[in-house]
Amino acid sequence: MLQPTNAPAKWDLGAIPWDQLDTSLVRDREDLFYLVTAASFIEIAADLYSNNLALYFADDREIVEWLESSWQKEEVRHGTTLRNYAQRAWPHFDWDSAYSKFFADYSRKCIISAYEPTHVLEMVARCVVETGTATFYQSLAMQTNEPILKGIALAIRAEEINHYKHFYAYFKKLNVDCITNRWQIFGAVFRRVLEARKDDAECAMWHVFNNCESNGKQQDLRQFKLLYQQLSRQIKKEYPLAMAAKMLIKPLRLPLKLAQFIEGPVANCSTWILRH
Repeated sequence: MLQPTNAPAKWDLGAIPWDQLDTSLVRDREDLFYLVTAASFIEIAADLYSNNLALYFADDREIVEWLESSWQKEEVRHGTTLRNYAQRAWPHFDWDSAYSKFFADYSRKCIISAYEPTHVLEMVARCVVETGTATFYQSLAMQTNEPILKGIALAIRAEEINHYKHFYAYFKKLNVDCITNRWQIFGAVFRRVLEARKDDAECAMWHVFNNCESNGKQQDLRQFKLLYQQLSRQIKKEYPLAMAAKMLIKPLRLPLKLAQFIEGPVANCSTWILRH
């Protein structure tokens, strides 16, 4: 795994050398402030999402146990770590107040009816989501030269890739009993990719923007859209397109030569996702 020496492969809040955080490298980076803080909102709200997902897969004890004992705890740990970083790097921002407003908004969107119609296809959708998170954190790591943030981003990236592997394994397991053809799988991938263009990130970013004292009392939606587009373009510059393409098409289980042939076009589609 790509990571600096001070970012352990297995880590928790106690293992991060907070005293070594160099705030001078990030204090004036508005872009990192938005990206890190918005990510902390989404990750720390994983309790809500994982509870709904566990209900959706309630008839499969193995999946539920992994969701509750591993995935949920690791996602929340990502969130608390990013929150702690944001509060240290940008102490002027009222994280708790902004998160409270985000959660009230976000919780209305996290509903079971928004899931795919079958368990197999929902596992495909989970693979798409984990593709997005793993590639985001790799890109985030490349955006900064602050060692602690880089280490955190790369460590989260590794765990998100591991989550992808679990969801993919469960997809294969479920697909044995309920065979799903490639067109159905492609449809699930396509729907989740489209959803990424109006995803949780925009909701989280809005609540960060809307609760910044520097933005004044009258928030300008047009100004926010410009900021969001700018941040999307920035992420795109370091976005691991080849990695995203391979992860997105893996559930299709295509013959090797065909998979290699379409990786390029899929990578180009991945850049489209980032054009918000």
